[in-house]
Formats: sequence, structure tokens, C-alpha cells
Amino acid sequence: MIRVGGNAPARGRLEERVQQPTHRDAQATTMSVQVRTFRPEPPLFVPSSMDMPNALDSLVMEARDRLTNLGVFAAAGVAWILVAIVLTTRDPRIDTGAGYVGALLIGLAIGLTTIPIFWLTVFGRHRRIAYRGDWLRAVRRGAWVSVVVAIFVILRLVGAFQPPIALFILALVTVAEATLSVER
Repeated sequence: MIRVGGNAPARGRLEERVQQPTHRDAQATTMSVQVRTFRPEPPLFVPSSMDMPNALDSLVMEARDRLTNLGVFAAAGVAWILVAIVLTTRDPRIDTGAGYVGALLIGLAIGLTTIPIFWLTVFGRHRRIAYRGDWLRAVRRGAWVSVVVAIFVILRLVGAFQPPIALFILALVTVAEATLSVER
């Protein structure tokens, strides 16, 4: 503080007003400031689903979407178990049908695994808001993945898999999905 004119306060009186903090006081003050900055006060009222009739059970995702994700992941787990059974018990060189069954099961398993992943990606991109049609789009994309993987496995099985064919199939699927996904 700059004083213009007047007398400066006496030295003894200033020292009486300002007390020098001890090391213990400084540490306690620092700790209380740190605790307050790192641990905010809890809210006084936390709304529950009983308080509001249309409340979500989670502030992030509705129960319907969570159960759908878990159900599709469970179906994918069953499909992967079936893939493991077919791959360990049947030889496609001896039984020609085993290769096609294996290809379809691998395609189904990968497609079912990707459906919730596609939905969760869009859900996160939309700032955790589920819009109408997101599940339909995720199922459609999972079906595309399923078909493409099954075709690739079958082409590999019959010895006709080549990179240009694979790129052509991927380009067809990309154009078809881009056409179907246009937001109107």
C-alpha cells in the first residue's frame, strides 16, 4: 500500500497486527486448501429414480441400451463358443461342409461382436445421447461386417482370395453403407 503524506505506522503496532505464522500453521493452511481443491463438497441432494418418474437409472445410458449391449455381447460369446467347437472338432479338408459352417459362424461371431461396438462408438460421438435409428444402423453395419468376413473366409477356403477382389468387396460395402447412412 502506498501512502501519500502522513506518518508511517509505528513499527511496534504493525508487528502486533500481523502475526507471523508458525511452520505448523502454514502446513495446516496449505493442507486445508489442498483438501478443498481436490475433494469438493458432496451435493446436498442427490436425485434418485424414485424422485423423478422418468429418470434414467444411470446418467450415462438407459437400462434398455445397456441390456441390449450385454445381450448382443452374450450372443457373440455363444457364437464364439460355437466357432471354437467347430474349429476343434471338424476338419474342413475331410468334411467340406465344415469349412462353410465355420465361415458362417466366424462371420456371425465377428458381426455380433461389432454391433455393440458400432453403437457405443456412435453413442460416444453423440455426447452420450442415443438417437432413434442408432441401433438399426449398428445392426446394419454389424451385418455388413458379418457378410464380408464370411465371404473372405469362404474365398480363402476355396483358394480364390486375392487382394483386388477383397478391395472391390470392401469398396462395394463402403459405398452401400454410405448410401444407406445418409442423414436426411
